[in-house]
Order: sequence, then structure tokens, then C-alpha cells
Amino acid sequence: MGQTQMKVASLDRVWATIRREAEQIAQDEPLMASLVHSGILHHDSFERALSFRLAQKLASPEMSDLILRELADAAYQSEPEIVAAARADLLAVFDRDPACHRYVQPVLFFKGYQAVQCYRIAHWLLMQGRIDMAYFIQMRTSEAFGVDIHPGARIGQGIMIDHAHSIVIGETAVVGDNVSMLHSVTLGGTGKEDGDRHPKIGEGVMIGAGAAVLGNIKIGACSRIAAGSVVLRDVPPKTTVAGVPARVVGGAGCSEPAKTMDQRFGDPD
Repeated sequence: MGQTQMKVASLDRVWATIRREAEQIAQDEPLMASLVHSGILHHDSFERALSFRLAQKLASPEMSDLILRELADAAYQSEPEIVAAARADLLAVFDRDPACHRYVQPVLFFKGYQAVQCYRIAHWLLMQGRIDMAYFIQMRTSEAFGVDIHPGARIGQGIMIDHAHSIVIGETAVVGDNVSMLHSVTLGGTGKEDGDRHPKIGEGVMIGAGAAVLGNIKIGACSRIAAGSVVLRDVPPKTTVAGVPARVVGGAGCSEPAKTMDQRFGDPD
């Protein structure tokens, strides 16, 4: 890295930390040295490393990693907000996932984080009118990560999807900032109707594993949806819902359930 690049890295604390962590991986596990050098240390910025990593994961005989990387780079250069959202998502995972001990882990290993970043590129492509390419990225993201997010969905920043197996988010779904969800969550419709048909998730909501939120309904800010629930009606802010169909069982338990990730409710007994 040249002097200018080193200065930029030193000013970017998150990127500088990721590089230090990657260097430590290469030292501790020589068999992974090639991976961390090509995926992290060879690049001069967070977004360049991220575009490379996503392209490597999505590449297939149908679309080369070079083309996919060019698409990601174009998205990041055109819309710096996408990079800002990727950073916010990274910080959210580090803060909320007890299995995440280093900033480098989501970039290299966590499919929930990687899948959300692929969605962000697909959404950008859709907004550019490149509909078929957006659908291609959606398809490959589903195949590679088991996460199916329609590029038409609108998703905020500071998103944490833990484990991320079998996540489905529909075309007209809206997810606010600082939302957390676990595996097997569905934000879907209730039939084959067209139009605005998917849930609107407020800021700071936590959605437990296996929950299904169905229809054009509103989930109030800082609420909790218990694991396995089926939500068919609006949920008030700062409440907990549980059951099939879900009903209100109490308050949210704290001011920011998406950040605390506490899924318990009721008496500890």
C-alpha cells in the first residue's frame, strides 16, 4: 500500500481495524493467508474489499466475478449511501451478535451480512432500470446464501440478520433502520394479489426465528415478534407479540429490543 493509501486507512478506523484483524488471521492460520490477502489486504478501502468478496461469493459459470465486481463498484461509486449502510450493518452485527468478535468476520464469513449487501446492489440496479440484472443478483444471492430478498424491497441501515437461513423478504416490504431478525423469518404476502402487499417494519424491531409477518401491515417501532409467531395484524409500537395468530403479550421489555436481542418475555419461571 502506498503512503496516500496508508493515510486513508489510518483515518478510517473501521477499515484499519479490519486490516489488522486480517493480518492476524494470516499470521495465526497460514492456510488462510491467500484468502485474507486477496479478500482484504490487497485492497485500499472497505468498499473495494467488500465488492471483491461479494463478487467471489456470487460468481458462477453464468456470470464472472469480474463482471459482478464491476457492478458492485459502480453501485458504491454512484451511491455512497450504500457504503454507509454496509458500514452501519457491520457495526450492528459486531454489536448485537455474540458470535462476532472481530469486524473482519462478517465481511469474510457471515452470510447474513453478505446477503444484505448483495440485496443493496440488486436494489440499486433495479432503481437504475436494470431489472433483469437485479433479478439475477437476487437469484444468485438466494442460491449462495439461502436468503431471498426481492430487489424492490426497501431496507434501512443498521440491519442484523443472525444465521440468515431461509430469510424471505417480499417486493413491497419496508424494513426500518436498526432492525434485527433471526433465521427463517418471512416478510410475505397473504395470497397472489398484486400491489402493495408486504409488511412495513418500523425502526428498532426485533423479529424472532421462524416468525412470519404477512400482508400489508405495520409493525410499530421498537416492538418484538416472538419466535414462531404468525403476525397478520398491525402491531403497536413498543410491544411484544407472540402466538399463531400473534397477539400482544406485553411490552417490548426495553427501549431498543433490536439491540439487546432479548427474546424472553413473561415470568422467568
